[in-house]
Amino acid sequence: MQIEVRHSPSFAVARVLLAAGESVRAESGAMMAMSGGIDVEAKAEGGLFKGLKRSVLGGESLFVTRLTAGPEGGWVDLAANLPGDVTDIEVDGGLNLARGAWLCSSDGIELDTKWGGFKNLAGGEGGFLVRAEGRGTVLASCYGALDVLDLKADDKIVLDSGHMVAFDDGVSYTTRKVSRGLMQTLKSGEGLVFEMTGPGRVWTQSRNPGALVTWLTAKLPFTRS
Repeated sequence: MQIEVRHSPSFAVARVLLAAGESVRAESGAMMAMSGGIDVEAKAEGGLFKGLKRSVLGGESLFVTRLTAGPEGGWVDLAANLPGDVTDIEVDGGLNLARGAWLCSSDGIELDTKWGGFKNLAGGEGGFLVRAEGRGTVLASCYGALDVLDLKADDKIVLDSGHMVAFDDGVSYTTRKVSRGLMQTLKSGEGLVFEMTGPGRVWTQSRNPGALVTWLTAKLPFTRS
């Protein structure tokens, strides 16, 4: 599987090039276009319970779309719901992704939903992460532009939870207020943040999907049922 990303960083589209018989699993609704001869199958990967777990807790779709190339090979174009960038991440072990960040993955990668702990729940991410395990390629999408931070041992960063895309297994994190006093925290508008400690790699996004929802809710007219 080869990946070519175009229209970065604002409206990225990933073209996945598949050899004969090769397949890729993608988020439901992510397919934008594809070559002739691609077989499409949608199902709850791992069974209905695991699919529901990934959907309700992990923020992904209940069904995963498997796209398989025919004898001549082919390509599939994939795009995320929100405008932003796309990046391919080579996984050899495990990768933790924020809700909604997984776009597709190659065979050899298994998806599950991981309880991130109450510290993650307090950080605004719903308590759960999408867990990608195995060996292969994961395509992750973000809202806005993508930044990649390589942390050395004991390096620390403070990250708003809504700007997190993914982090590898070497990174640990705790949740704290952005400032010491409650009033200062409320005035800053930041609430709780993640303090992440290396070694490891962290992928971040320049825009916060939660902030977009809050802004739209304030701007859209109120409708009584």
